Amino acid sequence: MVKAETLEHYLASLDETRATTVQAVVDAVLAGHPDATVKIAWNVPQIQIDGKYVFGISAAKKHISLSPWSQIAMDMYAERLAQYEPTANLFRVPTDWQVDQQLITDLVDARLAELADEL
Repeated sequence: MVKAETLEHYLASLDETRATTVQAVVDAVLAGHPDATVKIAWNVPQIQIDGKYVFGISAAKKHISLSPWSQIAMDMYAERLAQYEPTANLFRVPTDWQVDQQLITDLVDARLAELADEL
């Protein structure tokens, strides 16, 4: 894979279905958290708020991996995430996933609460 430098460059490297889903996830995070910024790190889109990682997205061939950067958030929403192949650090959704805006917002909020507790 070519090294992506921007979200647009990353999306251009994907087929239409995966690009649409990744963009929709990014849009969901930004809708709930307009102060968030998108950065390419580890060659995939990562969402930051106040310079802290709060959500990561990675498109694979047969799924999209989503990471709230928080085991606490994963545990807090384990029941809602169960349908999405969760692991310890991420969950996998279909490449054509209809984004659950509320789930994304809840996960980012949980990550932000965790970060606030660390300060």
